[in-house]
Amino acid sequence: MGAKTGLLVFADRDIRTALRAASVPDIEVTTALVQRVHPGYTVDYHSPGNLGDDVYPTYDMTYAAAWGGVDLVCDRRFTEVLLSDLPPHLAQLCAARRTTILHTMHSISDYVSFAVWEHGTLVRALALSPAKGIVENIGEPLDFERPYWSGHHPVPTHGPDEEPYPFPFHPLDLGEAALRAFFGFILEGHRQPDDLDPYHVPLHGFRVVDPTGRERAEREAMLALARQMQRQRLTMNPDGTVAEGDGPGVDSGPQRRRVLMLTAPGSPKVFNPSPDFVAHRVREAMVHGTSAILEAEPERYV
Repeated sequence: MGAKTGLLVFADRDIRTALRAASVPDIEVTTALVQRVHPGYTVDYHSPGNLGDDVYPTYDMTYAAAWGGVDLVCDRRFTEVLLSDLPPHLAQLCAARRTTILHTMHSISDYVSFAVWEHGTLVRALALSPAKGIVENIGEPLDFERPYWSGHHPVPTHGPDEEPYPFPFHPLDLGEAALRAFFGFILEGHRQPDDLDPYHVPLHGFRVVDPTGRERAEREAMLALARQMQRQRLTMNPDGTVAEGDGPGVDSGPQRRRVLMLTAPGSPKVFNPSPDFVAHRVREAMVHGTSAILEAEPERYV
């Protein structure tokens, strides 16, 4: 699984119907939408896009569309929003609309969150991942959720020694079900005949930059933190013993691709974690006086 989303939709009519009939959105109206969602940011038109490719844009990019009654914004910044505590400007936008839906999903950490507001009132919010557990669980489960909570979509185990999965379902499976229920499409999995094709939903792309430089500085700080991690190199000697050696966590030279595994006390192992997730785990370990171990055989970063 490799799906990621950062999707916020404000609506006064049926969202799925609007997406099925979507045409190229008005550029001026869509620009104004992005400026309302990111007040004070520098907003410059960049390029056309589509919902399938751009539902989780790169850093400093936002893809959006305004179709008269349905406003859609794709931005990875939404993955940092606490569902029950929207920033004030987003809460104001939410209060003025019949329905607001936020959906975020990240395949590296298996993190999924979604929330539904009706006329500005939060009626359902769920955020969870194997590493963090249930972060938020507000309101009653929606109809599409119930088969997952009742155990109809279990995560298979591969042996008696394997630890059971922390949920009765895989978060990404639930995330795809939420995409279908809310918006009428999925990114991965078996498509149903009436699923719409997100790659046929046109969007406008904008470069949206924090003029204070705060966001860029935070990203650079996380990279610097990763570079400060110590690497434990394990080498097999001719006699079969293992020799250990330390080094910087990130080499300056080219890196060959490895499968990474992040381990922290009291949390499930996470394979191929994102830099943001590694930084989060390292900060937690520093606060609690424990350790986080990032392994890329035959090396270990502590």
